[in-house]
Amino acid sequence: MSDQFSAEISDRICNHMNEDHADAILVYAQVFAELQQATSAQMLSIDAEGMNLTAQVNGEPQPVRITFDHVLADAEDAHHTLIAMVKQARVQAK
Repeated sequence: MSDQFSAEISDRICNHMNEDHADAILVYAQVFAELQQATSAQMLSIDAEGMNLTAQVNGEPQPVRITFDHVLADAEDAHHTLIAMVKQARVQAK
C-alpha cells in the first residue's frame, strides 16, 4: 500500500463509505463488477489502484476487486474519483 493510502486512510475511507454511502458501494459492485444480482456490498479496503469489496450475491459473500481508471494521487483524488464513479454507475444502471 502506498504512503498515500496507509491502512489508516483506507480504514477511514471505508468506514465513511460503509456508514454513509452503502448504496454507492452496491452500485459499484452491480455496475463495475457486473454483479447486477448483488443485494448489498461493503468496502473492505482502498489503495491507489482500486478498491476491494465484498458483495452479497444469492445470499453468499463474493470478493470483488474494482480497478480505478487511473492511479490515485491521494485521499482527495480518491474522494473525487469515487464520486465520479457513482455518478457514472448510476447512469449506466438505468
